[in-house]
Amino acid sequence: MTDYGHDLLFGTFVTPSAQGAGHVLDLAVAADRAGLDLVTFQDHPYQSAFLDTWTLLAYAAARTERIHLAGNVLNLPLRPPALLARAAASLDVLSGGRLELGLGSGAFWDGIEAMGGRRLTPAEGVRALREGIGVIREVWDTDTKGGVHHRGEFYTVDGAKRGPRPAHEIGIWVGAYKPKMLELTGAVADGWLPSMSYLPDGADSLPGLNARIDDAAVAAGRAPRDVRRLLNFMDAGPASSADWAEQLADLALTHGISGFIVGGDDLATTERLAAEVAPAVREIVSKER
Repeated sequence: MTDYGHDLLFGTFVTPSAQGAGHVLDLAVAADRAGLDLVTFQDHPYQSAFLDTWTLLAYAAARTERIHLAGNVLNLPLRPPALLARAAASLDVLSGGRLELGLGSGAFWDGIEAMGGRRLTPAEGVRALREGIGVIREVWDTDTKGGVHHRGEFYTVDGAKRGPRPAHEIGIWVGAYKPKMLELTGAVADGWLPSMSYLPDGADSLPGLNARIDDAAVAAGRAPRDVRRLLNFMDAGPASSADWAEQLADLALTHGISGFIVGGDDLATTERLAAEVAPAVREIVSKER
């Protein structure tokens, strides 16, 4: 049994289609009213068929009341970290502490470059993400006197004023699969947010991937539990809610997954997850632990 000590959370993963803007917002509101913990949106700024994710996050935050929101995951190469830090803190304040920050190092480099971003190698992308996370945390650190001074390989911030302070401790969750990204996650991130369909060998690869994160956390002077483990599921689970709950509960008990984010473009799936699956998973896990 693996337990990193986090309460279970359940959420949806929504495609921000510009043609279905009304439906996208309806899904966010439905997830909120159904009692889910989190609604997330893909972020592909170079995709003209999608709404801009940051604009959507702000609009969805204004339309909802209690649910947390996040990009899944935000494209850091097209979102300068100092500006992103201010935007995230601002939205967290305006929403009453309901923003989480999912970050990625970039993948579709043709699209990123077409939008004016710098093309990076995979190794450069990892180093840039580590730098960016540091800048973001510096901007949020309003307890330290003086401005933010960072002259790095990819980002320069020279004297930027700190703040605003987020309303709550925003989690920085990283989408990671390869060894260097997993080590970064363990060293500096608050959460790991991959997609099940992209894991090398599905759930069978989780022990090894978790171990790499754990080792990196310890090497950085942190505890493995400092990194929450979340998982995206692009499609709904088994037709039987009971079977689906058993599947997710096993991931929680065996691998320490505490965040389950399900492809939520279908209203019925969102409602079933909230009404039937999430309560059953919580009950199973509570009994076993």
